[in-house]
Amino acid sequence: MNDFLKEVYWGNTVKEYLIALGIILGGMVLLRLFRKTLLNHLKKWSAKTDNKFDDYLVMGLERFGLPILNFVIIYWGIHYLHLSEKISRLVTTVTTVVITYFVVRIILTVIRKLLESYVLKQENGEAKLKQITGIMIVINVAVWVTAFVFLFDNLGYNVTAIITGLGIGGIAIALAAQNILGDLFNYFVIFFDRPFEVGDFIVVDDKRGTVDYIGIKTTRIKSISGEQIIISNSNLTGARLHNFKRMEQRRAIFTISVVYGTPLEKLKKIPQIITDIIVKEPLTNPDRVHFAAYGPYSLNFEVVFFVQSPEYNQYMDIVQDVNYKIYEAFEKEGIEFAFPTQTLFVHQKDSQAYRQATPAT
Repeated sequence: MNDFLKEVYWGNTVKEYLIALGIILGGMVLLRLFRKTLLNHLKKWSAKTDNKFDDYLVMGLERFGLPILNFVIIYWGIHYLHLSEKISRLVTTVTTVVITYFVVRIILTVIRKLLESYVLKQENGEAKLKQITGIMIVINVAVWVTAFVFLFDNLGYNVTAIITGLGIGGIAIALAAQNILGDLFNYFVIFFDRPFEVGDFIVVDDKRGTVDYIGIKTTRIKSISGEQIIISNSNLTGARLHNFKRMEQRRAIFTISVVYGTPLEKLKKIPQIITDIIVKEPLTNPDRVHFAAYGPYSLNFEVVFFVQSPEYNQYMDIVQDVNYKIYEAFEKEGIEFAFPTQTLFVHQKDSQAYRQATPAT
């Protein structure tokens, strides 16, 4: 038996092969035990905490950490043997590539989960998850480029030339595509600063409509007349933008005109009549009702109140209901609304003298 163990094949004894195999199998058994015991305890512990960061770490450890440890064990077992320089270099290269791949996957997964957690905390978070795709494209490119540079450096290549080339190429690309890059960076501004979101009604210069989609380069708005308006992100972040979705209340102001000759007692009743109507209306907060001015043909009352809703249709429904009730109350009180009139006074004597002086035709 000892003679068999001492036999040499490809530069290693049978005993050394068995030890290497034992290292690999023993390590995998330990990892399986770790997965069934300690990892399960970590899952239960992370489920009890309020934050999601530890959940993502445990998930990353299970999905990517354990495969990395498997490759480390295999690498350790193989390197126990006496390998030729070529085979040793090949094993090292394959192991480095695999570990780098899984580490990058861990980083990208954690970043994506953190972004999803950040978005889901916002209003209508489920609908905003699509916006993460554009950001993850940029993050993926940045992380993978960094990973390749790190990988080449660990494999013994001179990365100085690569970094220099990337720097020169990056400057050239930036100069050639500065508008695109500007829109891209402004996309990050829109995502994190949130001046508007999908579903918001906004006004930009003379354009108005509902935000339909926020892309990496452009944002699409569905106008009130039905067509789609496409505006670059740079123009949006640089413009004066009115976001009506953030409005908590709307202010209603209008003038009511009554005829000259309305009795003083009824004039004094008008502010209270209108105030009572507004108070009884749901979602309204009266501000003021005043006899504001003497008009050319009417006595003008100014009415101001607030509607505690940002929805324009609901605002108009309330204003309409207030107008109906004011009209009904004025009919009961016998108060007449004014309309444009003109009174012409003719002096009878002057009129006859004019007719006498006018020659007949």
